[in-house]
Amino acid sequence: MVDIMVSDFKKGRYNLMKIFVGIDIAKLNHFAAAISSDGEILLEPFKFTNDADGFQLLVSKLESFDKNSLIIGLESTAHYGDNLVRYLVTELYQVCVLNPIKTCQMRKNNVRKTKTDKVDTYVIAKTLMMQDDLRFVSFFDLDMMDLKALGRFRQKTIKQRTRLKIQLTTYVDQVFPEIQYFFKSGLHQNAVYALLKEAPSPKEIASMHMTHLANLLKVNSHGHFTKEQAKELRVLAQKSVGANDSAISIQITQTIQQIELLDSQLEKIEAEMTDIMKFNDSVIMTIPGIGYINGGMILGEIGDIHRFSNPNKLLAFAGLDPSVYQSGNFQAKTTHMSKRDSRVLRYALVNAACNVIRNNATFEAYYNAKMTKCQSHYNNLGIELASLSESSGRC
Repeated sequence: MVDIMVSDFKKGRYNLMKIFVGIDIAKLNHFAAAISSDGEILLEPFKFTNDADGFQLLVSKLESFDKNSLIIGLESTAHYGDNLVRYLVTELYQVCVLNPIKTCQMRKNNVRKTKTDKVDTYVIAKTLMMQDDLRFVSFFDLDMMDLKALGRFRQKTIKQRTRLKIQLTTYVDQVFPEIQYFFKSGLHQNAVYALLKEAPSPKEIASMHMTHLANLLKVNSHGHFTKEQAKELRVLAQKSVGANDSAISIQITQTIQQIELLDSQLEKIEAEMTDIMKFNDSVIMTIPGIGYINGGMILGEIGDIHRFSNPNKLLAFAGLDPSVYQSGNFQAKTTHMSKRDSRVLRYALVNAACNVIRNNATFEAYYNAKMTKCQSHYNNLGIELASLSESSGRC
């Protein structure tokens, strides 16, 4: 029966009919099946591996049908389906990533409570069939996936670096507590790192040749420190009450190396995000105060902004909408932000709002007008973000 139907499609019998392909994603093996818009089974569920051979097997099965009539759907399941989505989009197939909530609702309609990989392929295909408006993954969406991954990895890397900087401050406080009086702008600067990598204890700093110490500070601070200041630092080192502990000295040098490694990684991440943003030339870059990195994080988390019919839905997606508390006759007048969903998007939008207020006279005047009404800073930022989101949607 299936072979007859496939041959009918080859002859063009069902050229005007849509074919819905449901793919159940797993880590090692996927399952796929196809049904027509009339609900007829065109491809029985079959297994294919999550590699090049498996992808080619899937395409060979689909070659029997008109590519323009095919609509391929799969659930959003972490990262396991990303490679398949990229492969199919590159092969110019129409691919739709479904929210698992939609397929769950379809699964509940089954009389028999059966859940297997093969059954799920039909559930996904039928869910596709029931959607009024399908949105297909584009090459732009693939770039947004990259921006999302890079933006989140950047945030994790920054957190790692922050923890290391706190640890480094603790180590230096034990070994050379007086150094904070010399480097008044803080420990985390090139001159301090260069000094501590070479001489991680007051004893080693005090024994350094004056010419070498002065040159090391001058070169790594771009001429900010003079020879007289180098003498002051050596005197501080000679009088230091810090512990002369080789174990802490090792931790200082290696912590600085880890911080510098993370700095170099962040530069590469931000360079890649900048390249993607320049290639796509998004209108978000026309907003004063938003740069390539912050704009890239926002776009990566939001994806297609037209998914949101109004700014309030976008704010709710970012968790910036006010929470609601009501019980009986009581209605809370002041509540906190809901802080649901994407923490990265929430951070990027708040940062963007602060930058826009500083760089745009219109938004600054609007913010100041709201502040005169005794509203809180973050409350006003939420209002600014609503206006900012509305202007972005119009662009």
